[in-house]
Amino acid sequence: MATDPVGSALMVPGWVQGLIFDCDGTLADSLPLHYAAWEETFAALGLPCPLEFLLRHNGKPTDLMVTLYNAEFGRTINVAEFTADKERRTYARLEQTRPLEPAAGLARQYYGRLPLAVVSGSNRANVERTLRAIGLRELFPVVLTADDGLPPKPAPELFLEAARRLQVEPGYCQVFEDADSGLEAARRAGMLATDIRPFLA
Repeated sequence: MATDPVGSALMVPGWVQGLIFDCDGTLADSLPLHYAAWEETFAALGLPCPLEFLLRHNGKPTDLMVTLYNAEFGRTINVAEFTADKERRTYARLEQTRPLEPAAGLARQYYGRLPLAVVSGSNRANVERTLRAIGLRELFPVVLTADDGLPPKPAPELFLEAARRLQVEPGYCQVFEDADSGLEAARRAGMLATDIRPFLA
């Protein structure tokens, strides 16, 4: 389905029956904290951390991004060790997270009116800590993460599973995302994909 046009406020069409939100960079202003953790973890190995690389792969699980980094830059970083170190550094920062009001405000507005879910490429511990830090955890009965054993975005399975748990047909779900991979996953799931980046300027 088409992506929403740019407007002054996020809108939910009347036919939508369920709302699905990404977490980092959509509900939560947590990406600077993630990027700082990436930079620290790479620095501990004496390696650069290209921001362009992180932006290009935004929304993908950490272990996949490390694998892609190895392939792109000819490195042999131990994926499991690096991932554990990076996630530890991220987790320690997440209490500082603040909500991103365009999407966070929409979630508050529709709580109790439409079923709500979070679908994130991060691990469950980080997502749970982030949602608690921004005061939104209780809004979401369904939270799916990289730890749920489904293919990562841009594959559609996480979004399809969220719709199943919300008991809403995929075609009646609206997804709010800040990453190209997430928007593609939503479209592949047959959902209305809304890019929140224009609303964050």
